Amino acid sequence: MKKNNIVKDIDVTTINSVSDLLKSFLSVGGFMAQHLGKAYAILRDILSKNEVTVFMSFPADIVATGLRGVIRDMVKLGYVDVIITTCGTWDHDIARTFKEYYLGSFFEDDKMLADKNIHRLGNILVPRDSYGKIIEEKVQAILRKLYRNGIKSLSTYELSWYLGESLDKSSILWWCKSKGVPVIVPAPYDGAVGSQIWIFQQFHRDFKLDLKADEDLLSDLVFDSKETAAVIVGGGVSKHHLLWWNQFRGGLDYAIQITSAVELDGSLSGARLDEAISWGKVKKEARNVSIWGEASVILPLLVSGLYRDMGVREKSG
Repeated sequence: MKKNNIVKDIDVTTINSVSDLLKSFLSVGGFMAQHLGKAYAILRDILSKNEVTVFMSFPADIVATGLRGVIRDMVKLGYVDVIITTCGTWDHDIARTFKEYYLGSFFEDDKMLADKNIHRLGNILVPRDSYGKIIEEKVQAILRKLYRNGIKSLSTYELSWYLGESLDKSSILWWCKSKGVPVIVPAPYDGAVGSQIWIFQQFHRDFKLDLKADEDLLSDLVFDSKETAAVIVGGGVSKHHLLWWNQFRGGLDYAIQITSAVELDGSLSGARLDEAISWGKVKKEARNVSIWGEASVILPLLVSGLYRDMGVREKSG
């Protein structure tokens, strides 16, 4: 035991900002509070270094919530260089650009909601007119335009940018296009936009998604980066794809994970980042921390603190 590792009380009268609170978590003990303080310290160091490529992965459900704005601002502020996510991110980002989702509860009467043509996503209510219909209308128009312009094969990151062009500044995809941040969707048919692509392909058999181009880009990114870092929210294919590619360069140099899953069933979603070390996906000496908590609470705290401390991240080259 070291004297500088003494547990210290939080004095709320001296906390003047989110960043102050996050810094205090490093010495509070407090179980997950200490993990959150470590994550904040790691992120500050990552973003202060020009040579670190920051990969972010997340599942689509959080884009149905106000976390859409947090992710959008991470792109806008330069905190993210690459996004790996699921098809539903396309879905919700498009739908919420043009339509509204509503607050509900986990205890809604789902039979009643079905009768009223309302989907439930956790405690978010999604009217059917705010989802499938508007996505079909917008995506089919974009695909027809691409096809007319002779674009018959494209990667998911290129499609993400084309989708972003049709949205506005409230969206994640618009900012990704503006900032040149690739959005890679390894399972592109698993959602509403994917279904619209499949339907379009029934009548345009020569229209293709070039998934190899996505993997080629990831290869270039991981091998060309001096250091790589991961901000991982949740699990699934997005988390695995991020970790998988970074193993080919000897693993991530930094990694932060926010999850509400447990590791006791052997799932990837709950697996600690230490497990990834055994696979070579995270370096042995990497600074890493796993936070067990709900992302809609954790991520806004981290990003708000970073913005107060660091402002916009400027990268040269």
